[in-house]
Amino acid sequence: MTEKNQHQMNEKNQKLKEELQKRILSNFQYDTPEEIPSKLEGMALEIIQEEESLQGNIDRRLVINELYNDISGFGPINPLLADPDISEVMVNGPFQVYAERKGKLELTDVQFRDNEHVMNIIEKIVAPLGRRVDESSPMVDARLPDGSRVNAIIPPLALNGPTITIRKFAANPLTVNNLIQFGTLTTEMALFIEACVKARLNIFISGGTGSGKTTTLNVLSSFIPNDERIVTIEDAAELQLSQDHVISLETRPPNIEGKGAITIRDLVRNSLRMRPERIVIGEVRGGEALDMLQAMNTGHDGSLATGHANSPRDMISRLETMVLMAGMELPIKAIREQIAGAIDLIIQQSRLKDGSRRITNITEVQSMEGDVIVLQDVFVFEQRGVDANGKIIGKLVPTRVRPAFYERIENAGIHIPASVFFENEEE
Repeated sequence: MTEKNQHQMNEKNQKLKEELQKRILSNFQYDTPEEIPSKLEGMALEIIQEEESLQGNIDRRLVINELYNDISGFGPINPLLADPDISEVMVNGPFQVYAERKGKLELTDVQFRDNEHVMNIIEKIVAPLGRRVDESSPMVDARLPDGSRVNAIIPPLALNGPTITIRKFAANPLTVNNLIQFGTLTTEMALFIEACVKARLNIFISGGTGSGKTTTLNVLSSFIPNDERIVTIEDAAELQLSQDHVISLETRPPNIEGKGAITIRDLVRNSLRMRPERIVIGEVRGGEALDMLQAMNTGHDGSLATGHANSPRDMISRLETMVLMAGMELPIKAIREQIAGAIDLIIQQSRLKDGSRRITNITEVQSMEGDVIVLQDVFVFEQRGVDANGKIIGKLVPTRVRPAFYERIENAGIHIPASVFFENEEE
């Protein structure tokens, strides 16, 4: 097909789409989503028969697919969201859409019509949640009906045009067995982590953006006994807990007048009045760190939380900074004593260069020595090379050190074989 013919075809496609949209707005009814394509097909045939200019070279199927995606889903990115191999979708303005497939980013051939088309999809995502995006509030966090996390930012802040980042969630939450299959952790580590959760240790998951912290938090949460009252606190509800007694709390942005915002810190404080047996915080990033530490230090054992950091030691430093963000002028030694007394274990999650997500450290937070918090690795990731496909070869191995809280686990009636900590891994 010549460039001229292709241009004429695109113009006819666009005209047919506009005519279909007019009829949809005036008279379009369906009982189930499955009926939509056949009804659109019938309407398209009527329009083509009535309009001589639309007869001839036209891609009716393409037009119907685009309209179907707009009506029943989220426009051109619908096929990407439906693809189980894709874990993230990034819309960088109307003409550039990337997807992450098996840990690697790739440019797709998906495009939007224009900036307005992208804005319509953003509105469709945020409106049912009672959130908004406009010039006065050009950034928004939201979620799709399946729990996938969405961030949108629009001009004038986004120079490429309206930008959407969607972190997809699996329809069926990953289990600990899935993580073992993926190589994220080993069977021995899974046994150890499960014992730590059941023995009500306070656990912090740290890692970079997109390293898999929320997935690991979901897996850890699955170890919480079904008869406990769990309160989850998140910016956008993502956790998929299977227990019966779960109360999910979600933050609220300010209204159009800039008032009425409810923060993570507000929800942490409120959760303490809800008689929780476990508090699970999606992400700690500010002054709520102080309230979380105080809760952990005053009887709310077994709490779980995540935060951004590149190593367990870095996570400790970030927590110190976040406590200071609460506006309390506490001496640094007092803050460190709070951290050392509250957190028992830090699980470090990393996204490696080959795109794989691995737990790279399981680190015990011990006591203070002078002004310093003592950390002790229980398991560490050892990289043993790179295969022909560029995939990193490595394994988590024990450091041959039994953690100081081992006795607490035993006292909880949970037995972990000492060999988990001392066996040499096979080469």
